[in-house]
Amino acid sequence: MYAQSAMPRPVPQSESRTPDELRQHYEVEKELAERLRSASASDRRALYTALYNELLTRVPRHPLLTTNVDPATTVTMVNAQLRILEPYVRPDATFLEIGAGGCALSVAMASRVARVYALDVSEEIVRDASMPENGQVLISDGVEIPLADHTVDLAYSNQLMEHLHPDDAQVQLENIRRVLKRGSAYVCITPNGLTGPHDISAYFDDVPTGFHLQEYSVSSITKTFRSAGFDTVRVLVGARDRFAALHPWPVIALEAGLARLAPDVRRTLVQRLRLTALLGIRVVARTR
Repeated sequence: MYAQSAMPRPVPQSESRTPDELRQHYEVEKELAERLRSASASDRRALYTALYNELLTRVPRHPLLTTNVDPATTVTMVNAQLRILEPYVRPDATFLEIGAGGCALSVAMASRVARVYALDVSEEIVRDASMPENGQVLISDGVEIPLADHTVDLAYSNQLMEHLHPDDAQVQLENIRRVLKRGSAYVCITPNGLTGPHDISAYFDDVPTGFHLQEYSVSSITKTFRSAGFDTVRVLVGARDRFAALHPWPVIALEAGLARLAPDVRRTLVQRLRLTALLGIRVVARTR
């Protein structure tokens, strides 16, 4: 393992890449992300797919390509997500995963529901996915949800919202709301920007400069969901398989206090006080 001093910021022991590989990933992703940030709304529709494909071609050891290589790691990650989703799953349900990646969760969910759709923007990410008969892979432009109105019982995304331009995130949420059946849930997991950045720029910058185009707080994401037409927004607070669905306001109050601190001080305090169970953004949004 290389020395921590070789990088501007500490690197976790679980990271197997060298400082040169991390720096190369950072430079490539920052370059491509800037193209997304500066593109028009119409141009971004094509760029999400093109730039993610380019990223994964130019960064062959990107975690999106290497994480699923380890079966044990994949099983652990999938089981953790299934525990979160279990209260919302029914055998006759249609399940939509947005940002499905290697589709491991969608494949696992296929044995628990009637129909599964695994949606992503990159053919490179999903090219090795093998879906069961009741599953289908869909490629999107990052905004559209190519399904009919009111056909989905449960929608889910994990580490997706932060990759969208804020304007596109709003439109995508409106499209997710459109395909959900009334009263159904969208479970959205995304990192809290107060403890970030959480993309590759975490090792180099105080704000996200890679493909995390917008990192949210519970406060900002609640406003975004309500602006997109969702009637109720709750946050899942807890860890492992024990979560309580709470009104966002207690977490928003905590965020307001933490936001007054310098980034490094805030990150250290969150770690020492183990506040991630409160600050990790796990939203359950519904329409009436």
